[in-house]
Amino acid sequence: MQADSNYQVAFSVLDLAAVAQGNTPTDTFRNSLALAQHVEQLGYTRYWFSEHHNMAGVASSAPTVLMGYVAGGTTTLRVGSGGIMLPNHAPLVVAEQLGTLASLYPGRIDLGLGRAPGTDQLTAQAIRGSRFAGAQDFPKDIQQLQTYFSAANSTSSVRA
Repeated sequence: MQADSNYQVAFSVLDLAAVAQGNTPTDTFRNSLALAQHVEQLGYTRYWFSEHHNMAGVASSAPTVLMGYVAGGTTTLRVGSGGIMLPNHAPLVVAEQLGTLASLYPGRIDLGLGRAPGTDQLTAQAIRGSRFAGAQDFPKDIQQLQTYFSAANSTSSVRA
């Protein structure tokens, strides 16, 4: 069977930044960048990082930092989060971090969000302490995030 040439699928990578046996997180980050550069040459569209905490074999606890690292080492690849676990973060901080990346790498930054903590309950509490938001606050957090990104919004005195 031959593929229809009018239909194209955009290929992407979702990187957990898994730490292979015998490797360090530094090795893992270098491997992620090398993979991103390789798939960029192959014509892939996106390279996303997940967010996981307190897992010895996974080094993607700071997806926005990894996004900046890979965006800086590539030229055309869209780089994003798949996703940032919004209950772990203040929406303003997410807006500021992603807005900064979007300014540094215009048209290349994607924001994917999740509502799970991406970790166990104890670690989730350590991340945000008493401010831990949980899934029930996800719609409100999304609305705040959109407000911070909106130049047209006149109801908020806080901007990202």
